[in-house]
Amino acid sequence: MARKIIWEEHALKLFAKAIKRISKDSVQQAEMVEKAILEKIEELLNHPEKYPPDKFKLHNDGIFRAFETHSYRISYKFNDQEIRILRIRHIRQSPKLY
Repeated sequence: MARKIIWEEHALKLFAKAIKRISKDSVQQAEMVEKAILEKIEELLNHPEKYPPDKFKLHNDGIFRAFETHSYRISYKFNDQEIRILRIRHIRQSPKLY
């Protein structure tokens, strides 16, 4: 059985909001950022351990990971069945432990 990508509703809303905010200045830039983030997320299907454990996750046993691209930090959790996108935040925002 192949792994699936599942977005938490809150993460999806934050992603859409970020792309909308970028597109106010540049539609091209927004499309580029959106494509880059989605491509990196898609790569996780084959290599979920690619990125380091999320340093902002309390009591992290290694299944919570995070990566940064285009000034956005994407946190996710994985197992054999799924990759769950948990949050997307601009790196200038204060980090939140969870």
